[in-house]
Amino acid sequence: MLESLIGFRQGGARGKMELGGPLTRKPTIGLALGGGAARGFAHIGILRTLLANGIVPDIVVGTSIGAVVGGSYAAGHLDTLEAWARGLLPRNIFSYLDIRLNGSGLIGGSKLAAQLQASFGDVYIDELPLKFAAVSTEVNTGHEIWVTNGKLVDAVRASYALPGIFEPVLIGERWLVDGALVNPVPVSAARALGAEIVIACNVSTDVFGHGTIISAYGRSEPEPAPMEEPQAPEKRGFGKFFSAEKTVKREFFGSAGRPGISTVMVEAFNIMQDRITRSRLAGDPPDVLISPRVGKVGWFDFHRAEEIINHGTRAAERNLESIQEAINLLSPTTNQTPGTAQPTQP
Repeated sequence: MLESLIGFRQGGARGKMELGGPLTRKPTIGLALGGGAARGFAHIGILRTLLANGIVPDIVVGTSIGAVVGGSYAAGHLDTLEAWARGLLPRNIFSYLDIRLNGSGLIGGSKLAAQLQASFGDVYIDELPLKFAAVSTEVNTGHEIWVTNGKLVDAVRASYALPGIFEPVLIGERWLVDGALVNPVPVSAARALGAEIVIACNVSTDVFGHGTIISAYGRSEPEPAPMEEPQAPEKRGFGKFFSAEKTVKREFFGSAGRPGISTVMVEAFNIMQDRITRSRLAGDPPDVLISPRVGKVGWFDFHRAEEIINHGTRAAERNLESIQEAINLLSPTTNQTPGTAQPTQP
């Protein structure tokens, strides 16, 4: 009986009322973390800033790299992910890419999966201390899939499985790929899971302009001559004519004169994701949108983690006032003691 009079908070559903004190109610906060490959490391800085200012999300939904960061936070391994990200160097990024010329993706993904497994362990989503969902796309139907149970590693892998780059991931009887194909910044998923305030993080907002007009066609100036690659020492035997590692890197990443396979596929996907994001956010806008200025960061610039994280920190700091205003609107506080009335002015 006394418990029902005082009130208690369970999962953010009810507020806390102290006898003779103010009535407060904390709204359920949802965090929607968007896709964007290396740019998604900005989510780490955003999360750090929110937590440092007492803004703790009750629900986290992520797409692609957003699922990686969000899953790490939900599982209590954000420190591990950040330390790994800050330790990445250009020369060791390639070691995580198990490139293959057969199968349904250029990258098998087993090396990255092993890294995630080492970080997460055998953690299941329904065991996490908060609500979490990873957004993916079903290959056969194009349906948007919210993975809310099962192994966290599998859900995250499916969410970042960029078509053509990574192999699809089989969960249940569904082959799943990158969720950015259908919902790059999953505001709708956060609301569906019960969020009353949604803070969305879009790391692709300043990548492209809204449009341009080509006023003239043709070359006005001669193109500069392509840079010549430094000549390696002459090899003997079969290696004199063929270097598997060098050829794969050149075809995958491209050279000074032309883009590689991965660059073309990723940039095409990036253009599509940008258009889908604008449409989805226009139809279902978040309460607060955080947009780090990472447009000049490449999709494979994972070695720039410190810079990218700092961009996220600054973006979150710019939006702290707006976030607090949104929370206050749904957290009315009155100093009126229950059962009493405020005096009226004559």
